[in-house]
Amino acid sequence: MDCETLHFSRHAFERMFQRGINPDAVAQIVAEGEVIADYPDDQPFPSALLLGFYGSQPVHAVVARELATGRCHLVTIYLPDSAIWDESFKRRRA
Repeated sequence: MDCETLHFSRHAFERMFQRGINPDAVAQIVAEGEVIADYPDDQPFPSALLLGFYGSQPVHAVVARELATGRCHLVTIYLPDSAIWDESFKRRRA
């Protein structure tokens, strides 16, 4: 995702440290991750669900982006559950 700057919400910081994901890895996931879902109607800014990897571990990040400034906000980050997500971690199981 193209971000001028990346802001970490308090919730995102808590989840990062709870899940052992360091800020540099998060920045890399946001910069290089694949957008697997768009949420253009989210408020106050449109957001997207990204899939990236921390080592071999898949990671999902929800990032909102201010269109006018390019500033991004990490909303949350988590390790996707294979019982909920398919083997690619890109689609929810039916």
